Amino acid sequence: MTEALYLDATGDEEFEATVERVAGDRVVLDRTLFYPDGGGQPCDTGVLEANDETWTVTDVRKKDTIYHTVDGTPPEEGTTVTGQIDWERRYAHMQYHTAQHLLSAVLLDEYDAQTTGNQLYADRARIDCAYDRFSDEKFEHIESAMNDRIEEGLDVSWYEMERDEAEATLDPERTRIHLLPESIREIRIVEIEAYDRTACAGTHVKNTDEIGEFRITGRETKGSDEERLKFVLE
Repeated sequence: MTEALYLDATGDEEFEATVERVAGDRVVLDRTLFYPDGGGQPCDTGVLEANDETWTVTDVRKKDTIYHTVDGTPPEEGTTVTGQIDWERRYAHMQYHTAQHLLSAVLLDEYDAQTTGNQLYADRARIDCAYDRFSDEKFEHIESAMNDRIEEGLDVSWYEMERDEAEATLDPERTRIHLLPESIREIRIVEIEAYDRTACAGTHVKNTDEIGEFRITGRETKGSDEERLKFVLE
């Protein structure tokens, strides 16, 4: 199983690894910083380098292990490679993912609206929540609450907890641990100081002051009791 370096070393851009397996145009490494697509966060892209050759990593997926799709003929099994992620893309995903967690906390605190889905990009994001209809005045309040919390400079941290302990001590409306398969017994928690603790395997910035200014750009009604909010960071 590939060691997921991105879970802890979220600020690292480069790493060394060994090719364990080749499957068509995909390679499996013994360790990786490349985040695989999942949880509403797109995969990392970048390059692998070895012996004066360079392979562009165009897609990363996690199935039984983590697969890196590369262009051209992949490096052979046993090759030591240097991986370099596209840091600008990754950092944008970290900003948007942390903003999504903070927005989910604001919506739950202010409107008792649980998050039902989300999708992040490098230049925008959207979040689905259980709420019938937000007025323009409520949008203004959400933007104000978000930017106030961002400017507070709240610390963001992540750590592991035993599932039984997490279920016994954390707010289930926030952690949403019930959505995870019972086979997962060690839970990664992402915490925004004083406001939110959520089960999440994504990458995040270390402080909310890294997020930037939050602005809502639109909405879609997804049914009689669900709204989709679109937002950007500036």
